[in-house]
Amino acid sequence: MIRFTLGCEQGHEFDGWFRSSDDFDKQRKRGLIDCPECGSHKVEKTLMAPAVSTSRKKEKVALAMNAEQRRVMTEIKALTEKLRENADYVGNKFAEEARKIHFGETEPRGIYGEASPDEAKSLAEDGVPFVPLPVFPDDRN
Repeated sequence: MIRFTLGCEQGHEFDGWFRSSDDFDKQRKRGLIDCPECGSHKVEKTLMAPAVSTSRKKEKVALAMNAEQRRVMTEIKALTEKLRENADYVGNKFAEEARKIHFGETEPRGIYGEASPDEAKSLAEDGVPFVPLPVFPDDRN
């Protein structure tokens, strides 16, 4: 994901996260990006300052979403927390444990943890069902 500092025709600045610069361009052309302060769809990338850790960073990311996006993000976060509450955290042994469950080597149960891109690709190739969970800034594990 790439963070862009964006600005509207009224001079409001806010941050937006995109898969790529091309993704930003496509969303802008379709009118999917709007200023959280005034609602203008005339949004452009601005000059970006280097990333500096401040207490306002979290606030700026939240302001980049409109009310409906914040509502949906809150629902996604609640669902992710519910999934984690009903599963065992296995850390970096996720791929190993998922395989054991899939091939009947251990009792079926919900698990979550971390897997490298190569491990995830291997799990998919082996037919092991899994779904990546979103990671939020305040997630601990």
